Amino acid sequence: MPDLFAASRETEGLSDGAFLFPGFAEGQARALLAAVEGIAAAAPFRHLVTPGGHTMSVAMTNCGEAGWVSDRRGYRYDGLDPETGKPWPKMPETFFTVSARAAQTAGYENFVPDVCLINRYVPGAKLHLHIDRDEHRFDAPIVSVSLGLSAVFMWGGLERTDKPARYRVHHGDVVVFGGPSRRRYHGVSPLKPGTHPATGACRLNLTFRKALP
Repeated sequence: MPDLFAASRETEGLSDGAFLFPGFAEGQARALLAAVEGIAAAAPFRHLVTPGGHTMSVAMTNCGEAGWVSDRRGYRYDGLDPETGKPWPKMPETFFTVSARAAQTAGYENFVPDVCLINRYVPGAKLHLHIDRDEHRFDAPIVSVSLGLSAVFMWGGLERTDKPARYRVHHGDVVVFGGPSRRRYHGVSPLKPGTHPATGACRLNLTFRKALP
C-alpha cells in the first residue's frame, strides 16, 4: 500500500522546531476537501472583522471544540458559532490523522488538536505577519495544511521587524511549527490568480491547534 504521507520534495527546516513537509498530505487531499465542504455547509465561510474595524480579506470557518472568532470585542476562541448560535462542526477523523502524523514527523508526539481554523484565500487575499497567541496552550505545535492554489508563506522571526523568509507552498504541503518557533511571526503574501483542479480559483489552509485549557 503506498504511503499517503510521503513527501514528493525535500523537507525543509524553517527554524528550530519548524518544518515544511512538501506533499505530505497530498494523498489525503480529496478526503480533506470533502470534509471541508461538509463543515462549510454547517458553518459557512465568513470574513471576520478585527477589533480595529478592518474586514479580513481571508474567509474563515472552524471545526472542533471551539472556533477562532474576531469582532470589535477582540480575538478569542468560542465554543459556539456566533452566526448560527450552534456548536462548531465536529472535527473529522481524517483531520486528526493528518495533523497527528505531521506533528509526529516533526518530532511532536501525541498531538491531538481541539480546534481547526479553515482559511479560504481568493486572488488578492493575504494574511499579515502575526503570532498565533490566543491559544491557552503553547507547549503544542501548530500544523498547517495547504490545499489548492500555491501561495507564498512568510516565515518571520520573534520580532515583527525581523525580515521574513519566503517559501512557496503547494497543494498538499504541510508546515509544522512549535517549541522555540511557536511564537514566530508568519503570514501569507497576496494570493496570485490561478486555478487548481482540486479547489478552482482559491486556496484552502487548515491550521490545527491545541487552543483550550
